[in-house]
Amino acid sequence: MEFFFPEDGLQRAAPEETRILSLKAEPYDDAHRVKVLMEISPFEKRPHLEVMVSDSQGQEISSASFVEPMSWSLAFTMHLRQQPSAGPLTLQANLFYPDGPEAPPTTIQFDLKPD
Repeated sequence: MEFFFPEDGLQRAAPEETRILSLKAEPYDDAHRVKVLMEISPFEKRPHLEVMVSDSQGQEISSASFVEPMSWSLAFTMHLRQQPSAGPLTLQANLFYPDGPEAPPTTIQFDLKPD
């Protein structure tokens, strides 16, 4: 069942054209949580998403999975399992379909505390 309204006028991307359009990380003041903002191209078929935060050593410190999100605009909070080592953190998001295709990962770097 689809919840989209055909009269909204949006052009929807086929699975092979669906991409992450923007990815942003906004650390909370407590340095234990990160708000993630993500925009996906409007899609015909709902994708799956895997999101991971890793420290400067490449160790995973938080992850989240989304199975067929309802919207192409997502905002969620990721809790860091441990205090990361010094240096920038990496936020990586993978958009894919279980039967294929898979979009190239989107990656950004950010600091927990602004300088």
